[in-house]
Amino acid sequence: MNPEAAKGTRCGIDTVEVARIEKLLRDKTPEDLGRLFSPQELQDAGDGPGRTASLAARFAAKEACGKLFPRELALGVIELADFSTRRDAYGAPVVELNARARAVLDRHRIAGIRVSLTHTETSASAIAWADPRITEVPWFGRLLYYLFPYRRGVVLGNLRRVFSGYIPESEILKLAQAYYGHYVRFLLEFIRLPFMPENRRKAWMRIENVEVALRAHARGKGILLLTGHFGNFEVSTVAGISQFPGYRGLFHFVRRRLKPKLLNDFITWRTRQAGFGTLAKSGSLETILDLLATGAIVVYVFDQHAGKGNGITVDFFGHPAGTFKSVALIALSTGVPVLPAYSWREPDGSHVLRFEEPLPLIEDENIGKAIRRNTRAYNEEIERMLLRHPEQWIWMHRRWKVTGR
Repeated sequence: MNPEAAKGTRCGIDTVEVARIEKLLRDKTPEDLGRLFSPQELQDAGDGPGRTASLAARFAAKEACGKLFPRELALGVIELADFSTRRDAYGAPVVELNARARAVLDRHRIAGIRVSLTHTETSASAIAWADPRITEVPWFGRLLYYLFPYRRGVVLGNLRRVFSGYIPESEILKLAQAYYGHYVRFLLEFIRLPFMPENRRKAWMRIENVEVALRAHARGKGILLLTGHFGNFEVSTVAGISQFPGYRGLFHFVRRRLKPKLLNDFITWRTRQAGFGTLAKSGSLETILDLLATGAIVVYVFDQHAGKGNGITVDFFGHPAGTFKSVALIALSTGVPVLPAYSWREPDGSHVLRFEEPLPLIEDENIGKAIRRNTRAYNEEIERMLLRHPEQWIWMHRRWKVTGR
């Protein structure tokens, strides 16, 4: 194991009396058990005489995992049911995480949890280890951080707002330097892309879960694609989406004008050359509705600050942030599905564009509350996406300009 990782490893230990689980099995309905144990856990436990002890060991594993995050468990951010175990091909227990648990691990910069289970006729025990994720900092990221500290104060302030209390200051500094390294790669890739042959572009880009987007589009209502400035978003859009020529002309990007004007004009020209439309973030609502009615896919970059005219104040990582309300407004009024999508760069330099399942629409008799609740849900999704590869987000952006609610 890497010595740096070993130094930060922590563990949780728990023991459960088998009689406690026996009573649980007697008193709870199958639906209640399904809320505590995953279908895989119930299946692995079997129906024989060892079922109760096997489930006791799995319950001990859940509690051991929960003890790694006492604050989140106490606040209800996660529950024991967010952790489950299964057997790998060799019969060893493996911890599986749902989206909520994965987000908590990512914020603590934990790569994964290993677990060991044992039981006797009367008790079951589990030990859970949390292995830290190591932040790799390229030499040019460290160099740029110190020699050309453009908006370094903003970068560090934003990182501290998200990660302080979860990871040490030394790790926040590494994330900042890794981000500057990402910025260098981003610019070099941006310059390289127009000169890259089509076959190289395809090899450079991997698309995951595209069937989700195709299935949603087949409903005929259009799609609102929820995304942010993740990875090299310029590469992922041009090199990724262009692999589907049948959808050429269907994608339209809602984007804010860039400065200087020359850069904005160049990016707009290149986007249109690739077969994508562009829409202004202000004053385009009717155009967006018309496009969606024709089955268009409207890409909404959702992670920037929105002023009072275009946004509402909802939490982003526990802090009030001006957030665009138009996505929720459109989804509520039209029923158009909202699909999250994000991209990242792999260690080998290749890129991934991934689509996620449509987000459930939250309805409320009070339209203002419905807009706010859906907008907060969209921010939560952006948070989860950001935490997977935090060094590849735009920390230079002043996301939290709101000082109060």
